[in-house]
Formats: sequence, C-alpha cells, structure tokens
Amino acid sequence: MPVEWQPVRQSRTHELVLQSIEERVFTGELKAGDRLPPERELAPVLGVSRSALREALRVLETIGVLVAQPGRGPDAGARIVRNPDYALGRLLRLHFALGSYSLEDVLEARVVLERSSFEAAATHASAEDLDEAEHLLVRMGEPDVGVFEFNDLDTRFHVQIARSSGNELTSTLTSAVRESIRPLILRALEAAEDWPATAGGLNAQHAELLRLVRAGKGAMAADLVERHIRSLHGTLVDEKE
Repeated sequence: MPVEWQPVRQSRTHELVLQSIEERVFTGELKAGDRLPPERELAPVLGVSRSALREALRVLETIGVLVAQPGRGPDAGARIVRNPDYALGRLLRLHFALGSYSLEDVLEARVVLERSSFEAAATHASAEDLDEAEHLLVRMGEPDVGVFEFNDLDTRFHVQIARSSGNELTSTLTSAVRESIRPLILRALEAAEDWPATAGGLNAQHAELLRLVRAGKGAMAADLVERHIRSLHGTLVDEKE
C-alpha cells in the first residue's frame, strides 16, 4: 500500500518535514528498506522547497535512519535504514569532547554495559558469534599488528560480545560508549613504554574472557571484564584527576 503524503505547514519547514517523516515511521507506513519518493516529487507533495526537504533528509542521515544515494537509477534517492551504532557513537563522542559527560561517567557506563553483555553472552551467544570474536583475537595477537589496528580490533571484540548477548540495545550502547573514547584509548596505547608486553597482557585477558564465555561462566566473565576495563580506562581517569 503506497504511503499517503500530506502538505506540511511552512513555519520551521525542515522540522515539520522531519515530523511528517517520523510520524510515518511511528505508524509503520515507512519501514527499514523503504525508499522515499524523489525530491522533485516529494517536495511539492509536502508543500515545501527542495532545500528544506534536503535539510530534513540530512538530519535523518546524520542520526542513522536514512541513507541518500546520489545519481539516477533504481538505487538512487533516499532509503530508510537502521544504522544506530555509528550515528550514536559519533553523537556521544562529540558530547564527551564538549564535556557533557566525564571520563568517570563513561567508565562506569562501560562497566555496567559490559558486565551485562559478557554475562548474557555466556548464556545466549552462538558458536558462530564466538568464533568471530576468536578470529579478532587471533589477529590481535599477530606480531605485525600496530597500535591503531589493535585498538580497532579491541573495539570490535567487545562489540562482538555485546552483539552475541542477544540484546541489540546493549550492543548499540556498548559500541557508542567504546567509540566515544576510542581516541583516548588509542593515545594511552601509543604511550605504552613496552607495547608488545602491553598488547600481550591485554590479549591474555581477552582470551580468558572468551574462554569463560564459551564455558558458560557468565559471572566470572563479568567480574573479569570489569577488571579489564578499569585497568586501562581507569588509568585514563586517574590521569585526568
């Protein structure tokens, strides 16, 4: 059944366009994967200028619910998507940089989220999920891995466990919180006096975490991941004091 579009009022036009699109998402008329009509068709139906429509679409793209494909053809135009991880991570990173949240706030949020995700993963994770986490660990342990790649793999490992927990919101929040301090953790790793020893110690903890999850020992995994987080992230907090 085609979506029925109605004109919107002219005051604060792009916000009204956003409201119009949001309402159709809330009612289920628009779902992930649906395409919006071309700008030249949608703008006059809504009774707005194409510039106001573009501004609204840019906002939706920024918050991770829309992707715009330029050009012509069947893949061109704007499409509704579900992509909260990157958008929320970028938003949280900006607010952290602006001082909206302290390092202590982020540390405690990480501890709560990852204790929950590792404990749940010990019950709910599939063998395929944990095999993917192990592939990341194998790569982290290779001697040619530099600090930047290690930091990326480290992030992906923790997010992979969160995803395997069966709770999509926990996964998204874990990703966002970890992404918000990625630059700080990278600098801490770069400052390590003995990088091979630092990487080896972190990998030993990662390997033990994965072993505990595979063995279904969720409470022990939760305790270890808290110590793991506080050992590095807690150092960043101490440096700020």
